[in-house]
Amino acid sequence: MQILGIGVDIVEKNRIKKSLTNKLFIKRIFTDSEILLAKNKKDKISFYSNRFAAKEAFSKSIGTGFRENLNFSDLSIKNDKLGKPIFVITNKIKRLIKKKFKITKFDFLLSISDEKKYSIAYVLFQKK
Repeated sequence: MQILGIGVDIVEKNRIKKSLTNKLFIKRIFTDSEILLAKNKKDKISFYSNRFAAKEAFSKSIGTGFRENLNFSDLSIKNDKLGKPIFVITNKIKRLIKKKFKITKFDFLLSISDEKKYSIAYVLFQKK
């Protein structure tokens, strides 16, 4: 395995709380599956803040930010059967990585944590 990039992001939950009043923000940043998952969460602000931080950290790990035709809603985060957060990698993202890094086998490791006021995410991007 070779590390190709790392990304970290911290977000203030109050900022996301304010943004969540805008339906366009929700649709622009989160996928339908994430929005559906959020409906069952007691703490929606933490849920959305954690995912926002994870998506920002992802974009930093590949070195593009949300440019090069990459949008927040192109990336989804789900939890495996043990609750570990994992990225759902779309074909669009696979093509972007293949073009930029000339690889087809890669992995992303994601860690998310939060406290009362903040959410933080760390992403490690590696070649398999």
